[in-house]
Amino acid sequence: MKTIVITGSSRGIGFGLAECFLKSGHQVVLNGRREETLENALTTLAKNHPKELLAGIPGDVGVYQQVAQLWDFAVAQFGQVDIWINNAGIGQSQIPFWELEPGLIQNLVQTNLIGAMFGAQVALAGFQEQGRGAFYNMEGLGSDGRRVEGLAVYGTTKRALNYLTESLAGEVEGTNIIVGAISPGMVMTDLNLDRFRDRPREEWENTRRIFNILADRVDTVAPYIAEKVIQNRKNGARIQWLTREKVLWRFLTAGLTKRDLFKDFNL
Repeated sequence: MKTIVITGSSRGIGFGLAECFLKSGHQVVLNGRREETLENALTTLAKNHPKELLAGIPGDVGVYQQVAQLWDFAVAQFGQVDIWINNAGIGQSQIPFWELEPGLIQNLVQTNLIGAMFGAQVALAGFQEQGRGAFYNMEGLGSDGRRVEGLAVYGTTKRALNYLTESLAGEVEGTNIIVGAISPGMVMTDLNLDRFRDRPREEWENTRRIFNILADRVDTVAPYIAEKVIQNRKNGARIQWLTREKVLWRFLTAGLTKRDLFKDFNL
């Protein structure tokens, strides 16, 4: 049994991972910025999983003291932290960089990048004291250097996150601590879909077609990632769901499949 902390886990891929870890009998600590959303997530999970395996605390990853409190809370609840997953993040609408509100730029960088750094600093310091642990950053669009028009800030934060992950893996090399990345691919979450709301119909139809080819639901991706995270012992590992081979195969077979991933989304 492991104790796993997941930031930004009150919904989306973070919530899906929490559910998978609980199904496997692990202890999970949830975290989310909004207390009401977090409480709803805890209540939902507690209906199907032992309450003694589950805990949660609200907090903003962009505030160092609240990230430190998350670590202390997890240790107080379960005695230690075995795995820390930096999953918290926010997205942006697909609009030109010069039209973005300065406050949104600051919020994106504070959450997606500074928040990830705070999580890494707290977790790795704790692991150093424990003598072991596993830490993961959640990748996103831009992590591999791919650029999409209108997503300059979001992509920049994720590209920087890639550099951070590789740097931290180098710093812990030779210890009992491992650092890695999780690449979930295109997942049907509000974070990924929000940027397409209110877009022109023609653009949305093209986006819908691409999503139906390449994207997956949380309950498809999360079990694979959760299993790989538990199994991994390699520092610098990149746990990837949507590989290049899978992308090629899906485009080749797109005409034979009739996927509709949007039935449960209000778009």
